Amino acid sequence: MKKLCALLTGIFLCVLSFAQLQSPEEFLGYKIGTRFTPHWRIVEYYKYVASKVPSLVKLQSYGRTYEGRELLVAYVSNASTITNLESVRHNNQALAQMAPGGEVSNAPAVVWLSYNVHGNETSSSEASLLTLFALVDSSNNKTKQWLQNTLVILDPCLNPDGRDRYVNWFNSVVGAQPNASLDAREHREPWPGGRSNHYYFDLNRDWVWQTQLETQERLHLYNEWLPQVHVDFHEQGIDDPYYFAPAAEPFHEVITPWQRDFQKTIGLNHARYFDEKGWLYFTKERFDLLYPSYGDTYPLYNGAIGMTYEQGGGNAGGLMVINSSSDTLTLLDRVTHHYTTGLSTVEVASQNASRLVAQFQEYYKNSMKGIGEYKSYVIKNDPRDAGRIKALLELLDKNKIEYNTGKAATYKGYNYDTGKEGTFNLESSDIIVQSAQPKGTLVKVLFEPSTRLSDSVTYDITAWALPYVYGVKAFATKQFISPGAKFDTSIINNAGQSYGYAIPWNGVQSVKLVTDLLQRGVKLRFSEHPFSIGSQQFQRGTVLILKTSNQFYPKLWDSIQHIATQFKIQLTPVSSGFVDKGNDLGSPYIRPLAKRRIAMLTGDGVSTLSTGEVWHFFDQQLHYPITLINANDVNRINWSNYDVLILPNGNYRFLSDKPQTDLLKTWIQGGGHVIALESAVAQLAHLDWTIKQKKEEEPETKDIYASLKKYEDRERDYIPNTTPGSIYKVDLDNTHPLAFGFPDYYYTLKQDDAIYEFIKEGGWNVGVIKKEKQVAGFVGAKLQSHLQDGLLFGVQDIGQGTITYLADDVLFRSFWENGKLLFSNAVFLVGQ
Repeated sequence: MKKLCALLTGIFLCVLSFAQLQSPEEFLGYKIGTRFTPHWRIVEYYKYVASKVPSLVKLQSYGRTYEGRELLVAYVSNASTITNLESVRHNNQALAQMAPGGEVSNAPAVVWLSYNVHGNETSSSEASLLTLFALVDSSNNKTKQWLQNTLVILDPCLNPDGRDRYVNWFNSVVGAQPNASLDAREHREPWPGGRSNHYYFDLNRDWVWQTQLETQERLHLYNEWLPQVHVDFHEQGIDDPYYFAPAAEPFHEVITPWQRDFQKTIGLNHARYFDEKGWLYFTKERFDLLYPSYGDTYPLYNGAIGMTYEQGGGNAGGLMVINSSSDTLTLLDRVTHHYTTGLSTVEVASQNASRLVAQFQEYYKNSMKGIGEYKSYVIKNDPRDAGRIKALLELLDKNKIEYNTGKAATYKGYNYDTGKEGTFNLESSDIIVQSAQPKGTLVKVLFEPSTRLSDSVTYDITAWALPYVYGVKAFATKQFISPGAKFDTSIINNAGQSYGYAIPWNGVQSVKLVTDLLQRGVKLRFSEHPFSIGSQQFQRGTVLILKTSNQFYPKLWDSIQHIATQFKIQLTPVSSGFVDKGNDLGSPYIRPLAKRRIAMLTGDGVSTLSTGEVWHFFDQQLHYPITLINANDVNRINWSNYDVLILPNGNYRFLSDKPQTDLLKTWIQGGGHVIALESAVAQLAHLDWTIKQKKEEEPETKDIYASLKKYEDRERDYIPNTTPGSIYKVDLDNTHPLAFGFPDYYYTLKQDDAIYEFIKEGGWNVGVIKKEKQVAGFVGAKLQSHLQDGLLFGVQDIGQGTITYLADDVLFRSFWENGKLLFSNAVFLVGQ
């Protein structure tokens, strides 16, 4: 009798909690869509719902943003699934061949809904509140039924810092009534805008690379679950109707027929709801499935049905706006559309739950057989590439990609450096990445030398092969190479007394150690030429710590050894200043390496993405001070406070003002160093004392009918003159400090037609493209002949100072790892 009473009491309390559950409107005090909800209030509502219906909702905080805001997900399902959540997760991992076992029968389909990755695309976080309530509303029999075989994971805001930047700004400028006119200031978001995170990174392009804190924390959780369905909610221009799957071509070839077909299944269900309401929408246009680091492609390459949903609005939408069709688009409209597709996704997943789970398991079983023509990828473990290899292995670890060593043997395979098939020797210390593993599909996508394009109209870059990104020597072979022992990084052992120590200059980890030592006041030197002592070989750029000038540093060698070990850098003891080959350590060619004071221009006219790449590199990777100065305040700069001035990609008004450019030139002549990135190079090229752009060559014969083009082909007619992102092999003069630590080549990501004339005098052509140097990716036919025999990276000597020209983005999205050393050379070595 007591047990029965307890059961009835439990049921009564459960029903009572449902009856008391407040809707978002009741909890917040306003109707969703009539104002923007700050992130902390969104979190509050999620926590409130979880406290009211713990049998159906469980929250998990998975991290914090750079600005300290909470990141969380809500698991929503029936009581049995929520009670056994860990068992469900473990079973899902087993279905993905990452754990033993794995049962398809009765396993719920896991649907992950990600909202608001772009901070100023705000409607989706608002929609998540309505979606959460609908899923747990006791009066909603439809959702109750769906959750019997479906687990829904809601991430209400992937980018809280960006969202609050936008929401706080908008709430500060909107009146008592919103103004729908596009002229009103509430539709003109100021720099830097809320799209990006704290460091101005586009988090929707960071999934596989995981350069940002928010992505790292989210992907750690995502890879613990690996859902069957993932949706990324977005917004686009105010004139665009709603977009949902199926996606546009090109589809990457690894995307399975099932993944393609199910996109259509979901799209048809969305269309049914939109047709009932008379809402406009489009599919199969604009948003392709190729680049691996999006919120739709990364899930696809990990076995899910990955999709992007796009609602018109964005930062120009405000609470209401009149678009070019003279229609008034409201925040409520935008929220309602996202709410509708979110629930429609859950509905279709529930209707097809058993097929989703079965196909998910089949996907990973196929991965275990090996994906693609290349069955093994070999990374040569060259000690000169130690820093680069370490960074690459960290990326593989983040994505749960397995790697091992092998046994010494000879194989035939594709040489990434030569672009040709040939034989190569596998050493026992080399690293092998097999395609036959749970993450085999992702391995193929990340390592494939060149991606096949079914359509040249793409939304993003078309090449990203990891050996080029990281600058390591690698081979791809069609043979299965039997894995050997687990690869183990060498144990760092820095101990003992010495005449001095040498730090290899071969990657960002070396730069981190060196810049840390500089900030501690340790005096450093670097070698301009290679040298050897006994059997030890030292390359250009080797950094030396000698007793000279450091004799007063407390416990010098103990401190140096401890710091280097913390940075996981193996120091090389130097027993004497007398070398067997090269310059003695007291030579003028062993140059002092001074700490530099660095400034960067930012603000209006400057690319937020480029600014963020540089800022994040100094602030989060090097932990080295940099002063950010508004470009509009350039006339207030006390030039004597800085040694290096960085001009990110942007449009600088002061470069069109002769008195200002004269001041800049005077500072450079006195010993200042400018680093110009991308379009900043093009602006400097207009001055009469800098480099010049390479001119277009006129065709020998002119086609008088060339201007007769079809209107419907206007987008494709533009393609021959573009490259959305291709890889070129750049010839390097690695005797120049800008290229220290590199072989005589570098792989660059080319995203435009920018190329410059060779510097004929007063400077150095450090990185040039010669003929036929394209390696991978799409380049328009008309652009190919232009992108040759020109300068991409150069240094111009002006008086006692320099200008370093970096025409391509060497810090691209912070994942183009090998470019970070090139950039570091420009900052710390050039002109020393």
